[in-house]
Amino acid sequence: MEQVLCTKPSPSPEEEEFVVAMQGNWEDARRLGRVEGEAKGEARALLAVLRARGISVPDAARERILGQKDPERLERWVERAAVAASVDEVIDESSRAT
Repeated sequence: MEQVLCTKPSPSPEEEEFVVAMQGNWEDARRLGRVEGEAKGEARALLAVLRARGISVPDAARERILGQKDPERLERWVERAAVAASVDEVIDESSRAT
């Protein structure tokens, strides 16, 4: 009797399908978490560069920076912040190719 209780039956095809689907969801969630973490770090770096250079950041610009989810765009903004005279020069995409 003890052997029967300790033996786990094989998963059904539905259970196997569920496990595979959840693994994909988990991997997607991890990837999304990495991208969001990278964007958050780039946004903080951008604000630090602007602060170190003495460039004031109005609340609307700060919200835009912190709300930006594209790490590559934020990286471009950090590069611009190193030479820009204002926050508008950093985050204004209208006159630049993206």
